[in-house]
Amino acid sequence: MTPDFDLTGTGPVLLLLPGGAGHPMGLGPLTARLARRFTVVTYDPLGLAHGRLGEPVPDQRPQDWADGADRVLAAVLPPGERGYVFGTSSGGIAALALAARHPARLAHVLAHEPPCALVLPDGAERRRELIAALDGPGRPPAEGPDATPMGVFLAHVLHPFTAYVPAPALARLTLAAGTDSHGQLPYRAAQFLADGSLLELPGGHLGALEHPEEFADRLAEALTSTSVGG
Repeated sequence: MTPDFDLTGTGPVLLLLPGGAGHPMGLGPLTARLARRFTVVTYDPLGLAHGRLGEPVPDQRPQDWADGADRVLAAVLPPGERGYVFGTSSGGIAALALAARHPARLAHVLAHEPPCALVLPDGAERRRELIAALDGPGRPPAEGPDATPMGVFLAHVLHPFTAYVPAPALARLTLAAGTDSHGQLPYRAAQFLADGSLLELPGGHLGALEHPEEFADRLAEALTSTSVGG
């Protein structure tokens, strides 16, 4: 079964992998800007924006999001063409898994601040700190009528995704981080994985929401350039 997704714009296919629990909330301005140049495919891996928020959700794995993303690309790509991919935060981790597992449909993958904590020398400690900072008392519900995307993220995405250690990419891959994120765990993880070729994008960890037009223009330039990343 093909997972839920939305389509807008015209041009080469660009698959967006949102952060958090995969709910695309807040990405409208970024998507609208990118749709001037791409057919933007916004992947909703858990269907939270398509009527399934509040339903039971098992613990998630980056591999499963990647496999779903490949099925989405199979459904939307014209025969013989490859797609661009952008993932941020937990979506960036899914993008790394996609680049390792399903390279055949990929033209260029850009992973923005994937918080793969365990790749860092001090990653286990930093991961504990991150989880403690985010997942404290008062967690919003993950199921039922009052469920929230943040509740789903904290209950079923945060722990398994931050423990993910990426396999080598088999597709063209660029790692990116925000200009305002220096020293933070997601920036450090991206920098470590980039191995000296990190791309900086506007804003911080939420740069795609904070500076959508500038972020979109820089993202489009990086994805389509023959000299950036990869």
